[in-house]
Amino acid sequence: MSLSHPNRPWCFTSSTPASTVPSLNVATKAKSSALCFEETKQRIKKMFNKVELSLSSYDTAWVAMVPSPNSLQAPFFPQCVNWLLDNQLCDGSWGLPNRDPILVKDALLSTLACIVALKQWGVGEEQMNKGLFFIESNIAAATDEKQLSPIGFDIIFPAMIECATNLDLNIPLGAMNLEALVNKGELELKRGYGSNSEGRRTYLAYVSEGLGKSQDWEMVMKYQRENGSLFNSPATTAAAFTHLKNSGCLEYLCSLLEKFGNAVPTVYPLDIYARLFMVDSLEKLGIDRHFREEIKSVLDETYRYWLQGKEEVFLDTATFAMAFRMLRVNGYDVSSDLFTRFPQEDHFSSTLGGYSKDIGAVLELFRASEIIIHPDESVLEKQNLLTRHFLRRELSNGSIHIDRLNKYLVQEVDNAIKFPYHANLERLSNRRAIEHYNKNNTRILKTSYCSLNIGNEDFLKLAVEDFNSCQSIHREELSHLARWVTENRLDKLKFARQKLAYCYFSAAATLFPPELSDARISWAKNGVLTTVVDDFFDVGGSEEELVNLIQLVEKWDVNVSTDCCSEKVEIIFSALHSTICEIGDKALTWQGRSVISDIIDIWLNLLKSMLKEAEWLSKNSVPTMDEYMTNGCISFALGPIVLPALYFLGPKLSEEVVRAPEIHHLFELMSTCGRLLNDIQSFKRESDEGKLNAVSLCIIHGDGINAEEEAIKEMKSFIASKRRELLKLVLQEKRSVVPRACKDLFWNMIKVLHLFYRKDDGFTSNEMMNAVNAIIEEPIVLNVL
Repeated sequence: MSLSHPNRPWCFTSSTPASTVPSLNVATKAKSSALCFEETKQRIKKMFNKVELSLSSYDTAWVAMVPSPNSLQAPFFPQCVNWLLDNQLCDGSWGLPNRDPILVKDALLSTLACIVALKQWGVGEEQMNKGLFFIESNIAAATDEKQLSPIGFDIIFPAMIECATNLDLNIPLGAMNLEALVNKGELELKRGYGSNSEGRRTYLAYVSEGLGKSQDWEMVMKYQRENGSLFNSPATTAAAFTHLKNSGCLEYLCSLLEKFGNAVPTVYPLDIYARLFMVDSLEKLGIDRHFREEIKSVLDETYRYWLQGKEEVFLDTATFAMAFRMLRVNGYDVSSDLFTRFPQEDHFSSTLGGYSKDIGAVLELFRASEIIIHPDESVLEKQNLLTRHFLRRELSNGSIHIDRLNKYLVQEVDNAIKFPYHANLERLSNRRAIEHYNKNNTRILKTSYCSLNIGNEDFLKLAVEDFNSCQSIHREELSHLARWVTENRLDKLKFARQKLAYCYFSAAATLFPPELSDARISWAKNGVLTTVVDDFFDVGGSEEELVNLIQLVEKWDVNVSTDCCSEKVEIIFSALHSTICEIGDKALTWQGRSVISDIIDIWLNLLKSMLKEAEWLSKNSVPTMDEYMTNGCISFALGPIVLPALYFLGPKLSEEVVRAPEIHHLFELMSTCGRLLNDIQSFKRESDEGKLNAVSLCIIHGDGINAEEEAIKEMKSFIASKRRELLKLVLQEKRSVVPRACKDLFWNMIKVLHLFYRKDDGFTSNEMMNAVNAIIEEPIVLNVL
């Protein structure tokens, strides 16, 4: 996959040389790019209709080995035997074609299973000989630690060698290889021996075909599912039916062959997991808005399954965790009580995934445990602590192996820990997901399988094209804003921090779709103006100038040449006046009503709150904590940034909705978190400047709190509770009058704030510039991914 420039289409057509008719060439490329974009979207949309699963030689071999009830000398499923005869690969192996070189163990296991099945029925001598030659040529891989091992390989492969020997098959292993394999098998069986771990019992039941007559098959049957299978595994189910003749097992196997023909996959059903994985991938890559109807259909179906208690959702840890997280964040009412089914003390050794250290499943549990919205969800808090500790430990000791099936797993785990849900800024997260996207659609259980729904290059192509297309618009908007700053003479105010790039970055990183341009411009311009005004009230203006500015905004229609007491006031008021009028005119088009008076009120509230803080400082007043926070939620200056932007998101907002208590509560929770995050990081600097903030007031007024560390610890706990309360409001649909798109804006600002104040006062430092450049300046180049 290679593109010379990230904005070029990935469909190539012949065109006239640019030197001949450059304008025609550009137009042709643009049209071709748009066409390819739509074609890719349509291919992805079709994938929602059907989950594609590769067929498994390994599992088909086990089904082929089931004897007929009428004669032990004949197969129950002869069509499977014929499929094995017809589907040997050119090198003599069975398994996925074009397999990764790291999957030789998988090929050895599948090939040996197929040889044993053919030998059992006395057919396919030529195929068996070719298969034996493949095993002889590659047997060293069976003990190669660099090879990726299928689940249970060290138990199943030696057992199948013994089975082959009993059938008088001469497996060309060599004495050293045979001894090494037997030793590894014994070690694997002894692992956890003597423990009463449910995870170990589940694991041994899952690999039952490798235990044969030594297995307690009656115990294994307690894992039988409603569809008749054991673990949705055809191989385990076929082995169980061979030993017990269970009718449910037979019904499952017959249903698979009816669906897939003469062979079976290695896991079925996988539909809910695969579709949720698709939705999750599209959301992570930032292209889910192109598939809203399809995604809603998947989530509606998953929710129905959730309410019905379907095993397909609840018996697989990764599927359950993914379903919980995605349903909850999309507004579906799902309870966390079901997490109590996981033993809290040692969950990871108590499940199949935990026993086999399935990092993917643990990562999904960790992500799900972050979506806490109720004060009494201690079960999620415990899961979050456990999974975070587990993942950190696996990262630190190097236990998360990098392989070619998912070479970005380490980065994925590291990013999940570094950037929790409340600090994971959407567009930065999208870029990381694109750069670390695993387009390899091969996964491995007891054998490897492929599904285009799980890993797909079309996802990556669409995401790169979409990201770069949005980014080109963002660069143009930033250039427009730079001209706006100059035209309004804001750059002449030497006391003011020049933070245009940061202000626009926070808009582009959360409101990135092209159609939200007006919202981004409103957000960024008001962000620049609040920074200027904050510095004006902080260091740049006299008391006379501060009061003059407020009076001008109150009067509104004034003569700036005579009513402004200084050039600084004239510059600031003129910029405020023109910008508010411009935003008001645009909002009139979106909303069909005038909102200028509302925007003026938002600004007046801010200015008056800043004046109050300036008066406290000049008079050495010490407000109560309640007084400080009531005023501080306004003076933190998120009102002019967030509230006017609501008018440009699409939904019509009536005066009743805008003035509803719900909007006020959303704003209060967001601003409280922001004010405290800022005060924690700026405490030392502001203390040196003789200023009070929430930390110092907590020490002054707090009962028993007399140290900075204690005050900050209490504030962080308070921030977490308010953040959860905000998330609950955002996700809640019942009794909500504010559209979800509008509520999301408050949550997006929380993410911005947590990112900016993750380590220090990020808005004041220059360390955020790398993030700014990643979103606005640096395109993603497809041929380096």
